Amino acid sequence: MKTALIACGALAREVLALTARYGWEADVLGVPSLLHNTPDLIPPAVRRRIREARESYDRVIVVYGDCGTGGALDDMLAAEGVDRIAGPHCYEIYADGQFERLMAEDLGTFFLTDYLVQSFDHLVIENLGIDRFPGLREDYFHNYNRVVYLAQRDDPELKARARWAADCLQLPLEIRQTGYGGLETRLAELIGNG
Repeated sequence: MKTALIACGALAREVLALTARYGWEADVLGVPSLLHNTPDLIPPAVRRRIREARESYDRVIVVYGDCGTGGALDDMLAAEGVDRIAGPHCYEIYADGQFERLMAEDLGTFFLTDYLVQSFDHLVIENLGIDRFPGLREDYFHNYNRVVYLAQRDDPELKARARWAADCLQLPLEIRQTGYGGLETRLAELIGNG
């Protein structure tokens, strides 16, 4: 049975790696990660990908957190009869049982993943306008106390970029090696239930 994994662009690299590791007969179809800036556009974009995928695939699974849609993504998926990986967002998915504790330690935590570390300059510095208006850094991040990098790969270059990102925000950095966390276990369970 051929499966389409409709994945948030921020998870696509990891979903591709898991697909190769497990030998799943699945293709990864991305949805732009920049939709996180406009979460109300996530459900219609995912619906379009589902309907396209149904033309060529026997099964469709969505690899996306709720990501600020306020339940609208799940409502749309229920109407379409499509499963998605459990979790409110990728930070909780990667942290897999640690997220609530991390938040309890400090509500003022800014999270990074491999994807966000690699794209930090574009997604945070440029998209939030900090490159053009440096004073915005204080406006956006004055309530944050730390940066926690949930690392999928043990990569010295990514760790160096995470340090750079934390320095840009003028916040201390903690690195937690999570691997794929719940992304791997939850996705494997969904694919296995097919």
